[in-house]
Amino acid sequence: MVFRNERTWQNAVDAGRQEEFHTAYDAAVVKVRAEFGGKHPMYIDGKAVSSGDGTFDDTSPGNRKLLLGKFQKGTRADAKKAVEAAKAGFRAWSGTHYLERARIMQRTADLMSERKFLLAALMTFENGKNRFEAVADVDEAIDFLRWYAEAMIANQGFEREMGRYYPNEIARSLLRPFGVWAVVSPFNFPLAIATGMTVGALVTGNTAVLKPASDTPFMALRLYETLREAGVPGSALQYVTGPGSTVGQELVENEDVAGFAFTGSKAVGLGAFRRFSETHPKPMISEMGGKNPTIVTATANLDKAVSGVMRGAFGYGGQKCSATSRVIVDKRIKPQFLARLVEETKRITIGDPTGRDVFLGPVINEDAVRKYTLAIGIAKKGRGMILFGGRVLRTGPFKDGLFVEPTIVDGLPASHRINQEEWFVPILSVIACDGLDEALEIANGVEYGLTAGIFSEDPKDVARFFDRIEAGVAYANRASGSTTGAVVGVQPFGGWKTSTVTNKAAGGDYYLQQFLREQSQTTYS
Repeated sequence: MVFRNERTWQNAVDAGRQEEFHTAYDAAVVKVRAEFGGKHPMYIDGKAVSSGDGTFDDTSPGNRKLLLGKFQKGTRADAKKAVEAAKAGFRAWSGTHYLERARIMQRTADLMSERKFLLAALMTFENGKNRFEAVADVDEAIDFLRWYAEAMIANQGFEREMGRYYPNEIARSLLRPFGVWAVVSPFNFPLAIATGMTVGALVTGNTAVLKPASDTPFMALRLYETLREAGVPGSALQYVTGPGSTVGQELVENEDVAGFAFTGSKAVGLGAFRRFSETHPKPMISEMGGKNPTIVTATANLDKAVSGVMRGAFGYGGQKCSATSRVIVDKRIKPQFLARLVEETKRITIGDPTGRDVFLGPVINEDAVRKYTLAIGIAKKGRGMILFGGRVLRTGPFKDGLFVEPTIVDGLPASHRINQEEWFVPILSVIACDGLDEALEIANGVEYGLTAGIFSEDPKDVARFFDRIEAGVAYANRASGSTTGAVVGVQPFGGWKTSTVTNKAAGGDYYLQQFLREQSQTTYS
């Protein structure tokens, strides 16, 4: 089978069927609303399990009065049982032929494709993505399933016949699974990233314990249910919800967890990395954020630059690891660029993310609002000039949700906290530069190295940018998002520097090998 990206919205545009897209999504919104308010278990060894610590509420960030469901507040004991079940199921699952594991992932992709609008509508309610972003998230999950399944098939299960030193020997190299993998997934891509990491573990023959972010347990439950329906046995995949201080801590410290896949903040990721490998080396796959720059040179096409920077900075409220948080602009074109960027940002529609014309929905939780308020205060204290935004929206249609304005701040030095730390809110900082060399120095002058972009009509500038930028994902003249929008099988997504611990990228050719260890097998006649 030849891999093809799902690309739902783009296919609709290409075929002139946009209205069908909107009709399907709107119908899904109505349908998923009827599913809200229930109580949901964890699943350990295929059995529904309740926590002795009770439940927590999963509410919508767009309307905090809307209860989506009650989920289990898992304990360390629950997590330990999940690990025990996954360990017990490892032999059978790892012994399942790789072709069958791949076929199960392909069936999962087919099921998700059939239900994509229901999944996207649920995601909009649970994490606040607008319809386009939510459908794209589901598409990416489907792409991960198919890409990794086909990678297993193309690599023949990662088994190779080697050379011969003696005529009577047959030598093979095999990549074999480790055992139990903990998968700790984030709120911002609650289906795509959760799917990518979980499937990476499962398709290679490992078993997995999935612990989603507590802001988005519903999406992870749908992932668990779909994988199980497609054929993953209950012993191979566990679903456990609850705080990082209990469930997460147990997964990090449990000696029977052989590998750890995590996406989240640098502080949490590095802390987990240190504890997880404290007693002996164990593999960890971790993507830990970015402070992503876009350079706008004097020769930039301003139409592309304004569109790309606005979309990269404010798509999903800046709550992407790849979000554009710094724009480094040549002094010669800075006034006209900023004037157009501010006007474009003013046109952003903020509101209920299920709305057809809404670009920017809510931020994920109260902590995000606090971070936004703190960052605005720090910027003002540092004598930054707020060109647009800076307010939390609390009245009228925004009173029950967690809405903030997209914000552009100018005048802060490159060394300022706003330009060095990842805030994960819709704040874009503008930094002036005098030519590309200074721009590259500023761009690389942070500890992160995830994504970066440039706008220039000079091919030499673009070549120098690609040669010198310290980032795992780099774009030139990308109007749809200057640092965002990596596609499975097209732009492998992974960082450098403190954005990663492995320097291997999701959706690329080298990702699955991280879930495997090599064994040499030699037979003599």
